[in-house]
Amino acid sequence: MLAQHNILPAVIGYVTPLSAKAGERLEFKISSLEDRNIVAKVVKIDCCDPNPLGPGLKYADVDFGLEPEYSAKEQKIHMGSCAIGPIPKIAESRSLTIELVVRPTLATPEIQTIVSLQNLDGSKGIALVVKSGCLFLEALHSTHEGEELDLELRTHEWTRLKVTFHEHGISTAICVVGSPKYSEVFKPLRGIPEMLGHVDHICFAAAWIGHPEACFNGSIEGPRLYRNSRSDPFSANDIIASWTFENSDNSEWVEDDVNRTHRLSLINLPMRAVRSSGWTGLNMDWKHARTEYAAITFHSDDLSDCKWDTTISVEVPADVPSGVYGLMIDNHVGTDTIPFYILPASDAARQRIVFLAPTFTYMAYANHARGNFSGPLEARVKEWGGYPHNPDVVGAYGYSTYNRHPDGSGITLSSRLRPLLTMRPQYLVYHDENGSGLRGFPADSHLTDWLKAKGFAFDVLTDEDLDREGVHALSPYDIVLTGSHPEYHTRRTINALIAYREGGGKLMYLGGNGFYWKIGRDASQPHVIEVRRAEGGMRVWASQPGEYYNQLDGEYGGLWRRNGIPPQKVAGVGFTAEGAFEGTYYVRTRESCQSGLAFLFAGIPSDQRIGDFGLSGGGAAGFEIDQAASDLGTPDFVTVVATSEGHGPSFVTTFEELLLPSVIDGSRRPHGGIRSNIVYGIAPNGGGLFSVGSITFCGSLSHNGYQNNVSQLLENCLRKFLEASRGENAAPAHPGQSTSSSDGT
Repeated sequence: MLAQHNILPAVIGYVTPLSAKAGERLEFKISSLEDRNIVAKVVKIDCCDPNPLGPGLKYADVDFGLEPEYSAKEQKIHMGSCAIGPIPKIAESRSLTIELVVRPTLATPEIQTIVSLQNLDGSKGIALVVKSGCLFLEALHSTHEGEELDLELRTHEWTRLKVTFHEHGISTAICVVGSPKYSEVFKPLRGIPEMLGHVDHICFAAAWIGHPEACFNGSIEGPRLYRNSRSDPFSANDIIASWTFENSDNSEWVEDDVNRTHRLSLINLPMRAVRSSGWTGLNMDWKHARTEYAAITFHSDDLSDCKWDTTISVEVPADVPSGVYGLMIDNHVGTDTIPFYILPASDAARQRIVFLAPTFTYMAYANHARGNFSGPLEARVKEWGGYPHNPDVVGAYGYSTYNRHPDGSGITLSSRLRPLLTMRPQYLVYHDENGSGLRGFPADSHLTDWLKAKGFAFDVLTDEDLDREGVHALSPYDIVLTGSHPEYHTRRTINALIAYREGGGKLMYLGGNGFYWKIGRDASQPHVIEVRRAEGGMRVWASQPGEYYNQLDGEYGGLWRRNGIPPQKVAGVGFTAEGAFEGTYYVRTRESCQSGLAFLFAGIPSDQRIGDFGLSGGGAAGFEIDQAASDLGTPDFVTVVATSEGHGPSFVTTFEELLLPSVIDGSRRPHGGIRSNIVYGIAPNGGGLFSVGSITFCGSLSHNGYQNNVSQLLENCLRKFLEASRGENAAPAHPGQSTSSSDGT
């Protein structure tokens, strides 16, 4: 069950941009209940796992020159997409027709606005709305019940709609697309000319009152507005405005074909590159048949930008090291911590290690309502002092690409310009009987905590930084570490990682189900990612046939495996099975006993199970697991050095692996089946790979005060990679590169 939107945190916020370097500004947008003032401080975040049996919360205050107190206000959220723009004034003496094709996708007793003819603030005008499938005409801001038009719109059916406003009433005609027969109704109504006399704007899919209201769920195609002759009220005698809703390679506005100064602004990023009424099935790429993709789909819960005012603006101080940080805010009723990242300054020396924060994956899962909060998980959150606000309860900030819109369609777009409840310290995802139940941002603090505890200095970059700068962002570093679940990538980020490794860099993939889904982005809207779940893959919803190409960049979506870059080409292993949030252990392979690999297992007895413990499901190998596959791109220079065993009955092979049940698509794998593989290798050019193939791996690092075989294995590999002298068989050095010691301290 989705959340109750009226249950809101006492104080909450978001930041833009998500990462910054010395001298750059961070803008924190904060909403405080009842306009209460707030106090704030910046902390460096090393570990944010609230489990009392874990390493503990580790925050350190950092001086950002903040004020003792800040004025704050309660800021509103307005969900729902629409298209709003100006039109010429309508002469009262002429009749007027609005014509469009519409496909409702959700029937509700609440008003859903198809089109509103209004003044700018929505205080005057008339709207054509649908309630429980029936058409009504509503006067804006009227206390009177709307006029029923005695016509029905069928859900999920394309219908051509013509509404003509006469001096004495309204004529409405509808017909199913493809049928020549219209159903027509005339309703005598007074005051139509006076109402139209105030109209200078039009809004599709909502009424506009400074924000969308009474939003529509469904698709709209080919709207136009025209004056009529008296002899033929349905003829287009004088076209006032006409809009082509084909995707035009931007998602922010739609041109008026009659007067391009009268374009429509798209609010809250409705879905484009969708099938329209003329879709034939002969063309799957909207760019090759734009007239078959001439609709826009609107939803009442779309949210691309809260558009909150800035509460706190700070410039990153020059002496703050790169890392993971948070702004802690308190309005004396509630608290919140807003994470952000500090990048190394342009002229600063680089560390030898960089942690690539998988922020695109955080965004894809942002505000994922799983329906599991009530009960044991909620009780544990209270017991441990976990983050209290769960999307199952708080739904006002939109949902994730793992949820569905109210009409049942999958959510394809996610934005960071809104509070991200799931990207919070101490956020619990599961009631994990054997661990903490962390995913995403808080789970990755298991790694940053381990690096700090072991004395490895590191810089931080985000996916967004890598997508903007490409391989140049990685070139100063000897080693790139991923988080526990780097699942979502653009073409630019995935190619940068391959180029980095092929140029001599060393990649340590410390998670599972990585490099799996392809996402779309638009440089003009860097806060948004797009997911089209095309063809195969483990999916909670599937894109409609013909809607596999992104609206933001026009590229084909779906799995990277279907786009010619299986995860094995990036990291040597790829997603092969998943199960419940539980972990098991690894055992060494026969191949790991080669003399050249002895250093990896130094300090680890050869017959010891590796990782049969941990804060993520109780074991280092679990939940979503990967394995090597030479036919999918695992490099020849890597060796499978350990493989998992003992996975429970909940684990199943991923769909894209199968041709038939139990028949794997590809060559036989020496360490296949329901198992995770750890691989290690050094390429002839000095590039290196170490991949663990499990989401739960990093949860085992802190066990027994960091003295355990998972920690030892990772440390052995990291130190081996650091032994290579800088620049030897590696990517070109950046001018700001560090000359710190080989252990990174």
